[in-house]
Amino acid sequence: MLITHDTRCALLTVVDLVNTAPEDDQPDGLGTVDDLRTFVREHDVSGVGSLTAADLDSVREVRAKFAEVFAAEEARSAAKIVNELVAAAGTTPQLTDHDGYDWHVHYFAPGASVADHLAADCGMALAFFVVAGEQDRLRRCDAPDCRHAFVDLSRNRSRRYCDSRTCGNRLHVAAYRARRREAAG
Repeated sequence: MLITHDTRCALLTVVDLVNTAPEDDQPDGLGTVDDLRTFVREHDVSGVGSLTAADLDSVREVRAKFAEVFAAEEARSAAKIVNELVAAAGTTPQLTDHDGYDWHVHYFAPGASVADHLAADCGMALAFFVVAGEQDRLRRCDAPDCRHAFVDLSRNRSRRYCDSRTCGNRLHVAAYRARRREAAG
């Protein structure tokens, strides 16, 4: 599957957005408007003006819908959620070549809120995966104490962990130690 630069950026953004959700022992990564400002800046979300508490609430709602896409067990369910997000965002595709990037498509309307911007661009990136029959690449980490979202872009669709250096390595070391304990006694 060919993944363009802007689609890859949108996928990474949606993964990071989903992973800001509070978990059992972790606080909300979008706890304040300042957290949202940092997220927008770190992900180069263009065309965003000043941010408010209402923007934060709206982005959290979009985040919850994106999490549902990652949890969807079948393409039809994922497609329904993506369709609702993209339609509600007032999607307006337009070609642009800003900030040194080559031509690419923005799906959000000019002047859109940050939530609509994320819903449109990230929703369309997820839509491309559903259309290509690749929805099963939208996954959650297999580490029982993690469950972060990620997109498996490996050729053979074999990625199981959000980060093989942390979650994957931690589980492999634990399994190795368990085998050693069992062999010793």
